[in-house]
Amino acid sequence: MNLRSSFSSSALVKRPEASENPSKLPEAVAGQFKKGIALGNITNKMVVAKGGNKPNVKKRPTTSNCDSGSKEISSFAPVIVRTDTVVANNQISILVNDEENVSSDSVSLNETMSSCNSMKSPVEYVDNGDSQAIASLERRSKENLLISEGVIEKKGSKCSINISTTTEVEGFIDASNNPQICTTLACDIYGHLRIAETKKRPSMDFMEVVQTDIKANMRSILVNWLVEVAEEYQFEPDTLYLTVNFIDRYLSVNDINHQRLQLLGVACMLIASKYVEICAPQVEEFCYLTDNTYFKDEVLQMEAEVSKCLKFEMSAPTAKCFLRRFIRAAQASFEVPAMQIESLANYVTELSLLEYKLLRYAPSVIAASAIFLAKFIWQPTKRPWNATLSRYTLYKPSDLCNCVKALHGLLCASAGSKLLAIRDKYSQPGYMYVAKKHCPASIPPEFFQDQSEIGPAM
Repeated sequence: MNLRSSFSSSALVKRPEASENPSKLPEAVAGQFKKGIALGNITNKMVVAKGGNKPNVKKRPTTSNCDSGSKEISSFAPVIVRTDTVVANNQISILVNDEENVSSDSVSLNETMSSCNSMKSPVEYVDNGDSQAIASLERRSKENLLISEGVIEKKGSKCSINISTTTEVEGFIDASNNPQICTTLACDIYGHLRIAETKKRPSMDFMEVVQTDIKANMRSILVNWLVEVAEEYQFEPDTLYLTVNFIDRYLSVNDINHQRLQLLGVACMLIASKYVEICAPQVEEFCYLTDNTYFKDEVLQMEAEVSKCLKFEMSAPTAKCFLRRFIRAAQASFEVPAMQIESLANYVTELSLLEYKLLRYAPSVIAASAIFLAKFIWQPTKRPWNATLSRYTLYKPSDLCNCVKALHGLLCASAGSKLLAIRDKYSQPGYMYVAKKHCPASIPPEFFQDQSEIGPAM
């Protein structure tokens, strides 16, 4: 689909031709991908071309375009141990203080540091024959790193999960062999995110109070276009969510002309891709995607303005951050295949990015409401909320009532919407065709009753 045909182009600002435009990509580079189409001058009116095809945007750069040094990540992780290390006469002495036995071993620097490519912690070279020293080191490291048999989560284990005294519930499997899940630190991480989400949220009424030239539907058009760009570049989901967060936070304090709205979106996606992606697209690529509506210098200037406005605080909790944990809690006691509930919850959450009015809800509320609605759609006759979800989301069904109804209305109206990027994305087999899933017309009011009012969850 020709993107320009999706928007009014009566007041389109055209740049000079290639010979006059310094930001035009070289012919050798431009030949690698088809030319993108700009949003042009976003207005309140929108014209949809009939029989059009999806826009052709450059595919996501692969890691082959990155520096060779970024391909290999060292697997070495230093062992953090509370020991006293003494260096004298070209010898390293590790003094281990323990209440049982005090032992020490010396290792030659010539052995441990024979080359710069093989530098390792001296702990790895302790004589295996000294079992007491090794056992003491291991116990010390576990105590200081808080990794012990009683802390690592297993099925049916107990662990604090939030800033309050809430505990893990039986049957929830939150442990994994993947160290990136940070099981032992997940409780503190999500407790911090719940606090941080209140500090890095955009204003809920900036369209009415701050902006004078743009409307809510212009923002929706911009986000829909950014979804297409993110999909074609195969960005991580966090890149898209952070981009929208940056846009809203900037618009909360800066009045902007509608002719510069796409420039703001491009600059915010450039910042987000630098923050999240391994290989972020170059500035020239974003200029090319907009049909060179903006020069390279303009994008860089806007990037600097946005960064300054955000005070360089790029890490912001988004609905996607909370959704990852909430989905795993929902899958622990859900009969539907995990991929289906995950895809549908992601679809509902991504739809919320289009709606300006949903900014009134915190990201964690939107994520929890998306889980509620996804479970209801897959099993309309079964109560979607249970004690497990209440413990992990810290929300009761009554807390989610308004947000769930807003998301439900947005989902029901998505079939007739002219902004089709998200719906087309989740109509693909990779997402289990969840966008085509039938949504019941209403949600029974009793589903929003709290557990204390209806007794134990079944």
